[in-house]
Amino acid sequence: MANAKYYGTGRRKKSIARVYLVPGTGKITINKRDIDEYLGLETLKVVVRQPLVATSTSDKFDVLVNVHGGGYTGQAGAIRHGISRALLEADPDYRPILKSAGYLTRDPRMKERKKYGLKAARRAPQFSKR
Repeated sequence: MANAKYYGTGRRKKSIARVYLVPGTGKITINKRDIDEYLGLETLKVVVRQPLVATSTSDKFDVLVNVHGGGYTGQAGAIRHGISRALLEADPDYRPILKSAGYLTRDPRMKERKKYGLKAARRAPQFSKR
């Protein structure tokens, strides 16, 4: 276990998170900034910590994250996915806990493409009789 580093890739919408778990005290660093500094909303911080809380490892690992693409919500979801995968690499016994909570499933929902003749994916131009 000396100098162990566990890796997991998380994805959500357009966001991709590269997550490293290092044995430590529970410090979460996102793009070389503290989690409180990077994520403004408390709900997003809770989302990021969910896999660690579920497996009761929040004080056993330091989390180092590189994330890019998308918005804050998508990035938080990607980080959660990455942490879950890294925890699985650290200890395969966590699989039933993470699987039942739904943290290992890649959320397939993506932005729908814009169609020609429309203003957005489904938004049609305003209709006028005259």
